[in-house]
Amino acid sequence: MTEYASLLSDAVLRHRARVAEHSARIESELASKVKSEFIANMSHELKTPLNTVIGFSKLLTQHQERRLPDKEIVEYAMLINDAAGHLLSVINDILDISKLQSGKYAIDSREINIEGILTDSIDAFRHQSEAGQIDFDAVIAPDLPMIRGDAVKLKQIFANILSNAIKFTPVDGTIAVKALRTIDQGVIVAIRDSGVGMSPDEIEVAMTPFGQVDGGRSRWREGVGLGLPIAKALVELHGGALYIASQQNEGTEVVITFPGRDAVTTSAAATMYGVRNSAA
Repeated sequence: MTEYASLLSDAVLRHRARVAEHSARIESELASKVKSEFIANMSHELKTPLNTVIGFSKLLTQHQERRLPDKEIVEYAMLINDAAGHLLSVINDILDISKLQSGKYAIDSREINIEGILTDSIDAFRHQSEAGQIDFDAVIAPDLPMIRGDAVKLKQIFANILSNAIKFTPVDGTIAVKALRTIDQGVIVAIRDSGVGMSPDEIEVAMTPFGQVDGGRSRWREGVGLGLPIAKALVELHGGALYIASQQNEGTEVVITFPGRDAVTTSAAATMYGVRNSAA
């Protein structure tokens, strides 16, 4: 009996070792795949605008050899400016997520008129939605209360979500924004689009830093996969919460809640000089 127990114990240990080895191999392969996709995507996001800057600036330096019409000079300058702006945006997002994950991010919390910030954010994207032939509708309650927060970070939250909504909504699609007062004197903002939508697994990927639902070199949407994770972390910095409801080919709704200014005062004071790791 003792010998049988010893053999059984050895067999169990060997089985556990094989299972652990298999799990480790799968995790290693997954990490390697994610790393490869990340490097490929980052290479695309950084090299594309850099190539634009280098290419058109080189044409401008050859102006003496081949006279360029004023119209072309202005066009090249605009392309260089747009590419540089995109590159700066990518770098800023990478720096932001790094600070958020390290717990060294700070917000300047004060009383904020969120109605004005949301209206300005919507207006900033109206031209882009019109260019994409997307119907943009907004309903903002006139009695929204003041909240405590950082105006710059609030604009970044709305910009990230609205940018995603436009990016993933096809021609003749719709985007609807609704903002209401909550019973606890807070604010709830819902941004819904009729875009491509996501499955539950894809939502989980989208909320992971650098996660991209349409990952790979053939993807048609630019971005490094940081918009939603950064928005979620910034919302939580304000004591709020961000939820996503989505269905493939049906669209996506992002709901953001901000507590009333009295409810968030203690939280804001505690988080004003740092943030927990909440971007995942």
